Amino acid sequence: MIIIITGASHVGKTVLAQRLLERLHFPYLSVDHLKMGLIRSGNTMLTPEDDDELTEYLWPIEREIIKTAVENRQNLIVEGCYVPFDWRADFTEEYLSDIRYIALAMTDDYIDANFGAIRDHRSDVEARLYEFDLDTELVKEANRKMIDGCRAAGESVTLIDGDYEQTISQVAETLAAQVAAPACCGERETT
Repeated sequence: MIIIITGASHVGKTVLAQRLLERLHFPYLSVDHLKMGLIRSGNTMLTPEDDDELTEYLWPIEREIIKTAVENRQNLIVEGCYVPFDWRADFTEEYLSDIRYIALAMTDDYIDANFGAIRDHRSDVEARLYEFDLDTELVKEANRKMIDGCRAAGESVTLIDGDYEQTISQVAETLAAQVAAPACCGERETT
């Protein structure tokens, strides 16, 4: 099974990926690591701030990694914000049956009520070398873009609007149940 975890910055993609790694023992690919490797090695002139261009640049690489993992019957978590909203168009049904897509976004009300916690927990899993001051309006804008983009593409989005821990735990629980379910319809069982 391939699990794609995407969402706006600081929404908890890496936290969810880390929990799934620990629970399911699936390896995960941090698209941020891929991005920085390509930037630092000089393989692109893009910068970490070039979000839309980075999606166009990175998605073909991510897509082919996902296809290879499906073809090799390997489990993989792909975590990062560089996934186009119309990602499904790049896969046939034989691939899609092995892919689970999770988009995370926070509501404006959640951001207003919890901005201090969002800021304080932004490095829970990874210590970011370049910290910057978060701006409430930019965080809201990025999350609205995720919500609107998913809805326009017909994708569901997991909204974080109340208890963050409960929401993330429920997503992890749902995915773990899908992994544990008997294999059918092309899905693989894992050990």
